Amino acid sequence: MAKVLILGEIRQGELRNVSFEAIAAAKQIADGDEVVGLLLGEKAVSLAKQMIYYGADRVLVSEHSDLKSYTSDAYTQVIMQVIEAEKPEGVVFGHTSMGKDLSPRITAKLKSGLVSDAVSLEVNGEEVVFTRPIYSGKAFEKKVIKDGLIFATIRPNNIPSLEKDESRTGDVASVNVDIKDLRTIIKDVVRKTTSGVDLSEAKIIVSGGRGVKSAEGFKVLQELADALGGAVGSSRGACDAGYSDYSLQIGQTGKVVTPDLYIACGISGAIQHIAGMSNSKVIVAINKDPEANIFSIADYGIVGDLFEVVPLLAEEFKSVTVN
Repeated sequence: MAKVLILGEIRQGELRNVSFEAIAAAKQIADGDEVVGLLLGEKAVSLAKQMIYYGADRVLVSEHSDLKSYTSDAYTQVIMQVIEAEKPEGVVFGHTSMGKDLSPRITAKLKSGLVSDAVSLEVNGEEVVFTRPIYSGKAFEKKVIKDGLIFATIRPNNIPSLEKDESRTGDVASVNVDIKDLRTIIKDVVRKTTSGVDLSEAKIIVSGGRGVKSAEGFKVLQELADALGGAVGSSRGACDAGYSDYSLQIGQTGKVVTPDLYIACGISGAIQHIAGMSNSKVIVAINKDPEANIFSIADYGIVGDLFEVVPLLAEEFKSVTVN
C-alpha cells in the first residue's frame, strides 16, 4: 500500500477527464491507502470536490497569482514543495502536454524513475506493473519501478475513471507555497476559437487527410462529428496543405489519440499517422482507393467518395439521434 499524489489539470475553468482517470490509476497503486489530489491555478477550490467525488481522499489546492497561467518553473516549484511535505510513495500525472513537460523535470530533481505514457497497470504483490506502447504502437512493454518513488504518466482514454459518487466526502485544504525567481512570465493568453469536444479526450474522432481536398471540405467532417458528439482531427498531410490547423494534427509528430471510434476520411494511412491513432478501439476507413494502407488496420472499410459517404452517414446518425 502507498500514498499516491495525483495532479489534476484545469483547462478553461474545467477539470480535464484525464484527472479522473489519474485518480483511478492512483487508487490501484494505493491499494487502500490515501489518494491525494493537487489542483493549481484559478478556480482550483471550486473544482476540488469533483476530485473527491471521483475517488480522491483529500485535495490540496493553490490559487497563487503566479499559477494563473501554466508555466513549467512555477508549477515545478509548487509540486516539489508538495511532494516534500506529503512524502507520497507514488505520483501520477496525465500524459498530456503539461504532464509531459512537468514529469521529467520533477523526476530529475527527485532522482527517481519515470514510466511515461502508460495505457494500463496492475498490482502484482509489492510491484506495480505498467504497460506502455513502443515502436509507434506496434508493440507493448511492461515496466516496473524497483526502487524509490513510483512515478508515471497515463495516456488519456485508456484507464477508465471510477463512477462519480457525490456522497463521498474528503478534506480540501489550501497549501502555502513559495514561488520565486520565475524565468517565464505570462502576460496574456490568446486562444484560438475552437468549438466542440477536446480532441485529446474525445471518445469519437472524425479525421481528414489530403483526400478532403480543401479547408471547405473539412466542414463535411465537422457535420458528422457534431452528429456523433465527437471531435475533428487531421493528418499532417492535410495540415501541410493548409486544409486544417496544426492543433488538430494526429500522428507521430502530432497528438496521439485513443478514442472509442476513429473515422478516417480520405487518409491514405502513412505510418506517421497510424502511429497516432492505431490504438483506437474501433477504426472506420473511408477512401476511394481500395489499396489504401489505412484499410490494413481498419475494423470496417468503406470504398467510396467521402463527399458522398460522409454526408449520408451524418444524416443517418442525425435521424437516429432525433428518433
